[in-house]
Amino acid sequence: MKEKIYNIIKGRFLVSDDTFKNWRFIVFFNLLFLIMIASSHTADKKVHRIAKLSNEAKELKSEYLDVRKQLTQAKMESKLTAVMSKTGLQTSTIPPQKISIIKKQ
Repeated sequence: MKEKIYNIIKGRFLVSDDTFKNWRFIVFFNLLFLIMIASSHTADKKVHRIAKLSNEAKELKSEYLDVRKQLTQAKMESKLTAVMSKTGLQTSTIPPQKISIIKKQ
């Protein structure tokens, strides 16, 4: 057992008679390792992109709520009266009347 560990540490398993089997395993292991690293990097990129898009969505929602609030305030009758009074227009004191048109045959 001790001798096998020394052979592994010294690298004799790479130059022995069955080296082709050992080298195939080492190449296969390295290939799997590279695939694992690439997969990890792509997953990290996706996580960063998701976080970026999430922050962007939060900002857009905040902007939407702010603009909607401004629009609601701009449509208020008191705001409209204040703006129109600057131009000289006033609200009517006479209530509106309904006009009905009757077609004669």
